[in-house]
Amino acid sequence: MSHIRKSFDRRDFLRATAGTTVALAAASVTGAAATSAAAAAPSKLSIPKDRIGIQLYSIRDKVSALGFGVVLAELARIGYKEIEFAGYTQNTSILGRQITLPEIRTLLDDNGLSAVGSHVGIGNFRSNLQGELDAAQILGMPHVGTANAPTNVNTVAGYRAAADEFNVWGAAATARGLKLYQHNHAGEFAFATDQPSVRLYDVFLKNTDPRHVYLELDIYWAYVGQYRWPGFDPAAYVRNQPYRYPLFHMKDGDANSANANGFDIVEFGAGDLPYEKFVRDIGPRASHVGIWEQDTAPNTQPNPPGSLGAAERSFTALKGLLG
Repeated sequence: MSHIRKSFDRRDFLRATAGTTVALAAASVTGAAATSAAAAAPSKLSIPKDRIGIQLYSIRDKVSALGFGVVLAELARIGYKEIEFAGYTQNTSILGRQITLPEIRTLLDDNGLSAVGSHVGIGNFRSNLQGELDAAQILGMPHVGTANAPTNVNTVAGYRAAADEFNVWGAAATARGLKLYQHNHAGEFAFATDQPSVRLYDVFLKNTDPRHVYLELDIYWAYVGQYRWPGFDPAAYVRNQPYRYPLFHMKDGDANSANANGFDIVEFGAGDLPYEKFVRDIGPRASHVGIWEQDTAPNTQPNPPGSLGAAERSFTALKGLLG
């Protein structure tokens, strides 16, 4: 793979934009005409710059308060292309009732957005698998997954049993033309309580069927896992099995030795996780959709613009990284 074509100093970026923080005025948020950007040339990297996505959990406060119509229009204006859901509800006062899945699909289509995936509680797959697959198909998403750990039984046997369960769900998803994925946090990279030399994530990866079970690598949490349970390289997982990782969570972290995780979650561009090295080291094979997430975005000050301000600044920083 060719080297990254642009130097990217995230701290310099943050300083440069601090004085010109996006003014998401009411007119903008409520549907002012979006400015059209020239179509970007396809990225030479395996994370294309013209498919940057957002996990709606990052702006959950705005989805709840303003509704999907306002929020999706604003995300399209910013330049996001792919939407990963974290639930399908908004404040019922917006419509006088709850929004429906077909209505959300229409809003996606009207704003030129695509649903790339959804985080679903693992209990929903156990109790309502076909219903969740129905929802994914209505929204037009190619992937559906969970942010839950495979299991809370942190033994080799526990993770093998979880892998068996995911294989069943994954086969059902494949039969519907969908890809089932699991999103990691740090705990999956811990060692098994009964076999301290065995990493739980490796058990899950080895025992899930690559035809039916995929992974969404949360890069921040992978580096937290590396900090807490050293001995692995997050990029190596992708490099070794690139087609199993259709999605990334591109969340930034700032080193903090006072935090047990080793890093604080920050806006993309404000931290010091080695993203340039990661993007280079995963190699050129396959294509991975980069999805911005920031768990703490609703607390961004000033608020407003709050989480939507963080979303716009982070989009610009991601564009710079992948540029």
